[in-house]
Amino acid sequence: MKVADTERLTLRRIEDGDAAFILELVNDPDWLRYIGDRGVRTVEDAREYIRQGPLESYSRFGFGLYRVEEKGTGAPVGICGLLKRDSLEDADLGFAILPRFRRRGYAKEAAAAVLALGAESFGLSRILAVTDPDNDRSIGLLETLGFRFERTARLAPGDTELRLFARTP
Repeated sequence: MKVADTERLTLRRIEDGDAAFILELVNDPDWLRYIGDRGVRTVEDAREYIRQGPLESYSRFGFGLYRVEEKGTGAPVGICGLLKRDSLEDADLGFAILPRFRRRGYAKEAAAAVLALGAESFGLSRILAVTDPDNDRSIGLLETLGFRFERTARLAPGDTELRLFARTP
């Protein structure tokens, strides 16, 4: 199900059929470094990740992470969307782009569409984002999108300390 279009991209809900793409994405070295190892090693693991992550989020909150694909080719570029974590007071923006599609402005384009969707379709007046303190590219993108650093946070006790940013549209 398509949720947004931009000049160069289409964002749609992630489906079981996206498992091979998700397997590749969550095992990208930058994903593992900055987001963490989700233990997804097979296509079946990826299907389970989709069911317990994006599909569950769509069911509970109406939003979640979306597949970002190039218009025209339909090639999967990455994911971008909103997450609602129990440990955070507001929904947060998440994104990841496959290495071969980086440095083309796709993350910014997809994130801007998701932020508009959050405000217009879901009435979110404040959106958060968390990132590894060493992830300079993501921090730069968040600042470009109007996010401002608020504090450090841990998503769960014992987790790595992250930088928490907030944006009020």
